[in-house]
Amino acid sequence: MAEDTSRWGFETRAIHAGQAPDPRTGAVIVPIYATSTFAQDGVGGVRDGGYEYSRTANPTRTALEEALAALEGGKHALAFASGMAASDIALRSLTRPGDHVILGNDAYGGTFRLLDKVLTQWGVEYSTVDLANPTATRAAVRPNTKVIWSETPTNPLLGIVDIAALAAVAAEAGARLVIDNTFATPYLQSPLGLGADVVLHSTTKYLGGHSDVVGGALVTSDAGLNEQFAFLRNAAGAVPGPFDAWLVLRGAKTLALRMERHSDNAERVVEALVSHPKVTKVYYPGLAEHPGHEVAAKQMRRFGGMVSFSVEGGEEAALAVAARTKLFILAESLGGIESLIEHPGKMTHASTTGSPLQVSDDILRLSVGIEDGADLVGDLLSALD
Repeated sequence: MAEDTSRWGFETRAIHAGQAPDPRTGAVIVPIYATSTFAQDGVGGVRDGGYEYSRTANPTRTALEEALAALEGGKHALAFASGMAASDIALRSLTRPGDHVILGNDAYGGTFRLLDKVLTQWGVEYSTVDLANPTATRAAVRPNTKVIWSETPTNPLLGIVDIAALAAVAAEAGARLVIDNTFATPYLQSPLGLGADVVLHSTTKYLGGHSDVVGGALVTSDAGLNEQFAFLRNAAGAVPGPFDAWLVLRGAKTLALRMERHSDNAERVVEALVSHPKVTKVYYPGLAEHPGHEVAAKQMRRFGGMVSFSVEGGEEAALAVAARTKLFILAESLGGIESLIEHPGKMTHASTTGSPLQVSDDILRLSVGIEDGADLVGDLLSALD
């Protein structure tokens, strides 16, 4: 019988859930099972854990999935080859041709591209709405609405959605609520406990935490949903290799420590940006004037390491700032130990150009790392001056 980890604190779960010492060797770190297939005890004699072929199951991946479920407070988790692979499996499991999806009007460009350019070709409809407004969200529901898909905080404008309120709207509509918890991480926020049906992660980001792996995950407490996801994942093959699973598992062990430092540094960066004359707006839910601040304070432990801001002078000025930073590396992605800067309109959210999700060209997005906070502030101030 699996260990009941629910009584453990977050940090203990991150290190021990699904990660008991290897019973044969005593190894305290989960081994990398670099094998594609497994010996069977006779035809159909699959061993405990269902190990027959690594597309279907692999012990290293199982350890990661048990850990992720424990961290999110869910009963089931599945790991994927990328966050977009997880999104694809979730949407194709939860919808059929003719169904409707509600997407937030501030969302990751890759999610928008998947819906707008891929799933619409399969006959799935979608519409966008301000998910922070329950009345507007309720009005967007159609008879064929099957999924409400939300980020919180959102990417890239750091909007906040009241998960419990959105869960109530989804329940009324008979739809499933999927929360992309990539920005917040399970350390800062627990969507399943607030009524979400499914939690999605790009484990490439904070869970992996070291910019050395690509992966994704779906977590749920609904056994039926998990079975659907697992079937389609096996059929489509979007699984991470054992080394990728091991890297995410390793990264997750220090998630709590890193998120505290990310949040500390982000707060220092925000303080500097708010008072800078060339910064016209700062997007960060930790600010008292942020429209979602009270909700974020209620459903999050802290406000995270992502910060966006608008620069006086429009696109040209924003691009110049991005080109002048030294410690903030100009790159896509986020959630690693190093600090990154990017221009969403031309980089991560270029696919939203011309759509209701298009990002203003004066906005820069920061993934604030765990370097010395004073050095990061100094780097930004130099780039702005």
